[in-house]
Amino acid sequence: MATSFGKNAVESPEPVKAEVKGTIPSWLQGTLLRNGPGIFSVGDTSYEHFFDGMAIMHSFAFKDGEMTHRSRFLRSDTYKANMDSNRIVVSEMGTMAYPDPSKNFIFKAITFLNHTVPDFTDNGASNFIRYGNDVFATSETNYIRKIDPVTLETQDKVDYMKYLPVNLVSSHPHYDKEGNTYNMGTSIAEKGKTKYILFKVPAVSQTDKNKNVPALKNVEVICTLPCRSLLTPSYYHSFGITENYFIFIEQPLKLDILKMATAYMRGVNWASCLKFSPEENTLIHLIDRKTGKEVETKYYTGSMVVYHHVNAYEEDGHVVFDVIAYKDNSLYNMFYLSKLRENLELDDSYSRPKYKRFVLPVRSDKGIAVGEDLVKLKHTSASAVKEKEGKLMCQAEVLCEGFELPRLNYDINGKKHRYIYGSFVEDSALSREVGKIDTETKEKLRWSEDNCFPSEPVFVPRPNGESEDDGVVLTSVINSNPGQSSFILLLDGKTLKEVARAYVSSGLHKDLHGFFIPQ
Repeated sequence: MATSFGKNAVESPEPVKAEVKGTIPSWLQGTLLRNGPGIFSVGDTSYEHFFDGMAIMHSFAFKDGEMTHRSRFLRSDTYKANMDSNRIVVSEMGTMAYPDPSKNFIFKAITFLNHTVPDFTDNGASNFIRYGNDVFATSETNYIRKIDPVTLETQDKVDYMKYLPVNLVSSHPHYDKEGNTYNMGTSIAEKGKTKYILFKVPAVSQTDKNKNVPALKNVEVICTLPCRSLLTPSYYHSFGITENYFIFIEQPLKLDILKMATAYMRGVNWASCLKFSPEENTLIHLIDRKTGKEVETKYYTGSMVVYHHVNAYEEDGHVVFDVIAYKDNSLYNMFYLSKLRENLELDDSYSRPKYKRFVLPVRSDKGIAVGEDLVKLKHTSASAVKEKEGKLMCQAEVLCEGFELPRLNYDINGKKHRYIYGSFVEDSALSREVGKIDTETKEKLRWSEDNCFPSEPVFVPRPNGESEDDGVVLTSVINSNPGQSSFILLLDGKTLKEVARAYVSSGLHKDLHGFFIPQ
């Protein structure tokens, strides 16, 4: 598996019917989109980091017990520029691209200026986002690419900066039942201020229904939060949402903007400008969705690095939120291609993530003694101890270790959940097992098969299902057994037993995130 990490994928844009073993439930109608890096070398040049690879998108369409697959490279400006030059000419987070030695001085000077104020890539290889009725391939820059979710053809390039002053944007938004999308971005040194912006992209209105109006045209800023430090904003990959609140973690993993501005000149990549400060606390922001204002209490915890929020909900005057937390930022370094080729499985520096539950009491701490725990929920050991007026130090309950890429039944996103699906990564960041955790009993169910590497699992609820886990779990599985095809696996949401698998004749690739669009 490790050797295939840096291998260029081959796209197959025409739909091909999969060979199904087992029975795909007749109610499963819709399309699973998956996204991830697929091209790692162009001409004589190669990317240094796995996440930098140019995007390949996969579509798995389910209809009447059958599945068809197709895949396409995202035809981003980055893709076109690299292919036209037959070398990597657009820089990514972990790979700085330098001009061809044969280029003249003026060309090199322009390239240098472009990197001082970086114009980021539109290589959306991380996830898909829905805004209005449109689907976009996204990474975490200010550019997203609209795609046709049926054919996977690349359409308009959209710059968030035309609608909002955000240089970086999360690739894990939230959606509500009305079709609105909530997301957040970082505005770097705009009018001398660096801030985080929470925004809402409304569902398509009746008046815009038949017009070709970009969904972002109607964007609404919910709130802005000042950054703790002007030139080192916190890195984040996701955030939490409940019925009444947003949860944003300002962590001590930060982007050093001045270092980023000089990275090209210094011959280093932008990822090296990420700074982890373990001596600093993590600040937890709780924002009221109705007023757009932060609650007065300041919540802190020790230093940690979080990429993925699991879910959040409200209970008896508390906000409970679950995250996957690391003790440091070594995870990113494990995905340099040189490291992956060495063999990810035997890495001593692997920092195992913890599934943590935090509880934030929302009531006032006036009249409560310093040193008292304000958490009054009986079913958790999480605490929030008063340090001084208006400041609580939070300690999490650890539900389990070695679990990542968490997904739940999205119908209960923001409400109290019991079951979470994800990848078990106890010994390595490269998962060989997908599973289910019962957060009440702590019971774990697992699926694995020799020489098989399953992706992030996506739960699809059965229409009118009777319970939270009534549905199927979909995961794309890279099969490295000789002579065998890779496949999409369908597992029963309750038992995690195999329901069916659909073999894909063209290859699958290690991807990052996915999105299910019901028919």
